[in-house]
Amino acid sequence: MEVMRVQTLAINQLRELPPQFIRSDNERPENTKALDGVNVPIISLSQPHHILVAKITEAASDWGFFVIIDHGISSKLIQNLQDVGQKFFYLPQKEKEVYANDPSIGMFEGYGTKMTKNLEEKIEWLDYYFHLMSPPSRVNYEMWPKNPSSYREVTEEYNKEILRVTNNILERLSEGLALESNALKSCLGGLQVWKENNWVAVNYLQNALFVHIGDQLEVLSNGKYKSVLHRSLVNKERKRMSWAAFVSPPQEVMVGPLPMLVNDQNPPKYSTKAYAEYRYRKFNKIPQ
Repeated sequence: MEVMRVQTLAINQLRELPPQFIRSDNERPENTKALDGVNVPIISLSQPHHILVAKITEAASDWGFFVIIDHGISSKLIQNLQDVGQKFFYLPQKEKEVYANDPSIGMFEGYGTKMTKNLEEKIEWLDYYFHLMSPPSRVNYEMWPKNPSSYREVTEEYNKEILRVTNNILERLSEGLALESNALKSCLGGLQVWKENNWVAVNYLQNALFVHIGDQLEVLSNGKYKSVLHRSLVNKERKRMSWAAFVSPPQEVMVGPLPMLVNDQNPPKYSTKAYAEYRYRKFNKIPQ
């Protein structure tokens, strides 16, 4: 069955929305406003080591989110990444559909619109392209766009840089838990984040990277670090594109509170399960 894409919906300027895009009342957010002027944590990676550890630890514990600058990824590379991404999404629709995925049968890599299973077969309000970038043994280049021709070269270069930055952040997060710096590594302009019962608007900062503390880090830290609830808003006047790099453990890895963080005074707050089970429950909207 052909899936209508959000980009197609916007281009056609339909007078009425197709029913698959209309959410039931219980799925619509009650709180649609966000606080402006709230200073989200902005952290320079060029700071002295002890200050960097303290600031990342505080932001991960208090917000579950922070923005990093001075990360060493060149503005030229970021611009090249944005260029190849936009060029793909402005290809003829037929050419993009060659890479269409099908999450209903577990085929997540590729071009898609639906991200999770839902009983009413509703469609998400975004189009996306998802594929693995590492480890090399799991990369399937057949699922990488051939057009634009520079997509692979630019994406692989960005992958090297984002892994470097990610390793730096994971090391500082490990140290913030009073662990060895490799503890976590060995285990694993419309954006709004949820903070103290309010949505907070995160202003766009050119060439900065936005860091979300995910569910796995919250579990591994036994709740010290917070997995932040966040959302991206649809703008009826302007397009919005994001480049997300998910840092996830292998499917077979058992994820639970790190043993060195658990004792009689601080018992485990989360069950331990294989990452594959967590992922299955997440995509099928089954409680963890």
